[in-house]
Amino acid sequence: MAGIYIHFPFCRQACHYCNFHFSTQTKYQQQMLTAMHAELILRKDELDKPIESIYFGGGSPSLLPASSIEKIIRLISNNYKLKEGHEITLEANPDDMSLKYLKDLKYSGVNRVSLGLQSFHDDELKMMNRIHSADQGLKAIEWTANIFDNYSVDLIYGSPKSDYRSWEYNLDLTLSFDPPHISSYALTVEPKTVLFHQVENNKIELLDEEAVKIQYDLLISKLGKASYENYEFSNFGKPGYQSVNNSNYWNGKPFIGIGPSAHSFDGDKTRSWNISNNIKYLKSIEKGDLPQTKEVLKVYESFNEFVMIGLRTKGVSLSHINDSFGHKYGLYLEKQVVKHLADHRLFWDGDVLKVSQQSKFLSDGIAADLFMLRG
Repeated sequence: MAGIYIHFPFCRQACHYCNFHFSTQTKYQQQMLTAMHAELILRKDELDKPIESIYFGGGSPSLLPASSIEKIIRLISNNYKLKEGHEITLEANPDDMSLKYLKDLKYSGVNRVSLGLQSFHDDELKMMNRIHSADQGLKAIEWTANIFDNYSVDLIYGSPKSDYRSWEYNLDLTLSFDPPHISSYALTVEPKTVLFHQVENNKIELLDEEAVKIQYDLLISKLGKASYENYEFSNFGKPGYQSVNNSNYWNGKPFIGIGPSAHSFDGDKTRSWNISNNIKYLKSIEKGDLPQTKEVLKVYESFNEFVMIGLRTKGVSLSHINDSFGHKYGLYLEKQVVKHLADHRLFWDGDVLKVSQQSKFLSDGIAADLFMLRG
């Protein structure tokens, strides 16, 4: 199976923590839609497997009218083979939501909404420079739950404005709606963002790592008790509601990314990505050229990626490593994990290496320690 990711690179306002490619200058929206239509046609022969996921991300794709989204879905259905029961997700900002818009989205073919709530505290939202208010977030989740059976809620923990009680409030209020899926991410400081400069200039003081870990542990505990499966480090789903888009990415399935900065993967060793410049993207597509950069992953790079994703999801199979990468990599992994086994950060479940419950917060750091730096 395969997927299509649509990157709509426009936002009303820049969130202080975001380092994704987007523009707040929205005058080229119509030209961008025309170019993305053209790219979809240019690339219609790249995927020879049925499409089981279409994902509208960005940026803020909820800026688009439902009619524009419907045109893209129809274009895909006319030029690609769709799997029966395919998932179509739209990332949405609460300030763009209304009952009418949500009904129109459902009519357009969207069957899953990913709602970027982040917090139910106005001081946190203001610090992040989110455009919506806590009240708008509440209305948005009420409306979404009324219209869609399948939807996800995004939350951010570890904000400098947060503490244990404020985070518990966010979780309890979210759980009162019983959403099918929750994605929750730690606030991270990315280079070239407003937050990065605020921290560098001592205008904002981040929480220490232990305080962030306490919030993550509370997340794991509360969602576990509420019958959510933590199928990936930051993702939690009720039975039958795991994100198809996300799961396909972690399972190494092929996908194409449409729009400026969008990434693609052929399901084997080749990754590619479009130029992160709206004007250059538009000019290139207008000439019928794909503005792509490609790379072929080296064996050790694929190994590192497999380890990282495995520790964040279902574990790292030693037999899979030996079969797919060679015994050299299996021996290397067994050597590298010794100290983490002794510290009870990792454990073997048969031949599958997993992160212990108390060390889940450290998963990425542990994975980095297992990486092979060169083949």
